Amino acid sequence: MSKHTAIVIGAGIGGIVAATHLAQHGLRVTVIEKNSRAGGRCDRLSRDGHHFDTGPTLLVMPLLYDAEFAALGADMGQLLDLRRIDPTYHLVFDDGRQLALTSNMDDMREQLEAIEPGAYDAFRRYLEEGDRHYHVGTAKLLSRDFRTFGDFFNLDNLPLIYQLKPFARHYDHMADYFQSPRLKAAFTFQDVYMGLSPFEAPATFSMMPYSELAHGVWYPQGGMYAIVEAMMGLAHDAGVEFIFDTEVKQITIVDDRARGVVLEDGETLGADVVLANADLPYVYRELLPPDGLAQKLNNKRYSCSTISFFWGVDCECVLPPHTLFLAEDYRENFVSIIRDLTMPVNPSVYIHAPARLDPAMAPPDEDTLIAVVPVGHLSETRTQDWGEMRDRARDHVFRRLALLGITDLQDHIKFEMSFNPLSWRKRYNLVKGSTHGLCHNLTQLAYFRPGNRHPDYDNLYFVGASTHPGTGLPTAMVSGRLVARRITEEMGIYQFGRRRESKPVAALI
Repeated sequence: MSKHTAIVIGAGIGGIVAATHLAQHGLRVTVIEKNSRAGGRCDRLSRDGHHFDTGPTLLVMPLLYDAEFAALGADMGQLLDLRRIDPTYHLVFDDGRQLALTSNMDDMREQLEAIEPGAYDAFRRYLEEGDRHYHVGTAKLLSRDFRTFGDFFNLDNLPLIYQLKPFARHYDHMADYFQSPRLKAAFTFQDVYMGLSPFEAPATFSMMPYSELAHGVWYPQGGMYAIVEAMMGLAHDAGVEFIFDTEVKQITIVDDRARGVVLEDGETLGADVVLANADLPYVYRELLPPDGLAQKLNNKRYSCSTISFFWGVDCECVLPPHTLFLAEDYRENFVSIIRDLTMPVNPSVYIHAPARLDPAMAPPDEDTLIAVVPVGHLSETRTQDWGEMRDRARDHVFRRLALLGITDLQDHIKFEMSFNPLSWRKRYNLVKGSTHGLCHNLTQLAYFRPGNRHPDYDNLYFVGASTHPGTGLPTAMVSGRLVARRITEEMGIYQFGRRRESKPVAALI
């Protein structure tokens, strides 16, 4: 077994997965985390018996999760107690009308035809396209490591231009299927998962609504943080060491190689390999010698942010697990968020009630609610009053809930915790408070996204939302595996083994 050492900066999902793979291949791995617990943005807040996921609140693209657990020699079904959510979302429009997205095709037919005659057949065609985008996209783009120009630009990838429709904008492309603006919004809002506006996202991302309906939206008992706990168990089993409540202040570079890190108290730790799971622009700006690359990253497009409320409520609310209030002025919403870096006048609002799925998330006869309002990221040139925007966002949540007959929630809130872009930046070192890292527009995807190794320091690697393949929990797991494989290959110690075959789709759904 190798005696090589590796330091991982940050205990997000990508860092934990990479560390586990490296340890399984014989490296001595130490993970250094600034916060008191692992998970990064997939964090957990708890207070008075109420438990909140701060990041993702649902498990989407389950086949990717299962494959990545399998790559670590583990069975996802044994480690997570998963419950399928159907309907996946309850969409509520400005006039109070609703659309429940469900895998029950009879229900979908009835709902869609009531909105637009002929929409059900168009919906089936849209799912067929999403099926192709999902399977081609995950195989050709998501699961591949583009280390060189030729890895991406070659004849084998030429068919992707028409297979994945990368040059078609997602929302505009919906005109091939629906005329109703509500239906166009209902099957493009998932682009926000990548911090993107559907008015600029490639039509490739139709893979998201397809996967949600075909493979399901799931919820692990204990919340999404149960995924972190499962991964931490695998990491400990592999021998990974974790150091919490410790911040890395500098990556030591000597003779164009990373030699280790300097901690906040001045202590130095050496390593043969350094892997940064912190937000990539933060790593370049704060942890590495200035070389111009930090400014290049700063000039790239960044994803949006959120104002998020975490409420402990002294009564049970009549709410489904996932409710999304979609604004009629859909385009104006994204103009305000992406271009103006502010909060829309009439924002869309997402509300998660985890106790509908796991009663342990709230005390008996009480409720736990998470409300999320998308907003622009931090601006370097504009004045942004986040206290004022937080208060307006809270009022918008209450106004939206009144459409469902919930008019007195504010009288039942025991306590409130909230995050805004300043919070995201302070708590997780996210540059500009962008919750999804660098934007996922066409020129920042696949080969064009920052790679997993530094261009000059060949033993310094990266994993996480702003690197290839991108943001999201399952994507972070893929990123962790890809970078670990690259590290072990380039160290000459890659070995196959401890691999478990992924379950067939039918076993999951």
